[in-house]
Amino acid sequence: MKDRSGLGLSSLESKTGYSRSSWERYLNGKALPPRQAVEELARVGGVEPTRLLVLHEVAEAAWRERGGTADVPAPGGSAPGESVPGESVPSGSAPSGEPSTASAPRSRSLLIGICAAVAVGALLVGLLIAAPWKDGGGGGKGAAETRHGAAGSSHGAFAYRPGKTYPCPVKRENGRAYAGYSTTRTAILSQPGWDVVEAQCLLRHLGFDPGGADGVYGENTTRAVKRLQKKAGLPTDGIVGPHTWQVLRG
Repeated sequence: MKDRSGLGLSSLESKTGYSRSSWERYLNGKALPPRQAVEELARVGGVEPTRLLVLHEVAEAAWRERGGTADVPAPGGSAPGESVPGESVPSGSAPSGEPSTASAPRSRSLLIGICAAVAVGALLVGLLIAAPWKDGGGGGKGAAETRHGAAGSSHGAFAYRPGKTYPCPVKRENGRAYAGYSTTRTAILSQPGWDVVEAQCLLRHLGFDPGGADGVYGENTTRAVKRLQKKAGLPTDGIVGPHTWQVLRG
């Protein structure tokens, strides 16, 4: 999700309130992020957080079984005494009257169960990544997405060419606008590509000129996006995400 958002550690720090060093630990598996950090990452990534939070609960159980502890700093801070995977549980942490070391068979059974849950969670994440590009429901809606997907893929891999711009033959199908370069309604734009060409064409179609439709998310495109967002009552961050796509598609 972080890679798809195009945000660096500094951007995550400014948008979520959790420090750059904290995100470095979370993303590299050195510390388990707190629940609120997961919610913030989902927010800036433009996705519904429920399934991520379910996976977080599974990860937290596995983390504690391995002897780690959750990282729970306040936003903007870092956790003193952060644990890493494999670190031993401090003495005295076992409940009163319970032996400090669990039996090996019981530990192995619990670990197998947790691993199975993590595997199922990974499968759910894969399905979620694929799902936003598909429309459920009626055949007419799905057929429109398929036709436009075929048109977009016919352009091949995107390669930026200085001075090259693309035509913008915007059409409407099933109440949505398409320029023929991408069917996405969820992609968060940052890198050059056909998604950017599509957004630039739709911006121009709505009267917010981003300059030439060249596939590069530059200053002109950012300014046009901010003007569109302001008119639509959205946060004027200049970032095209799911809510801005909804306005662009109409």
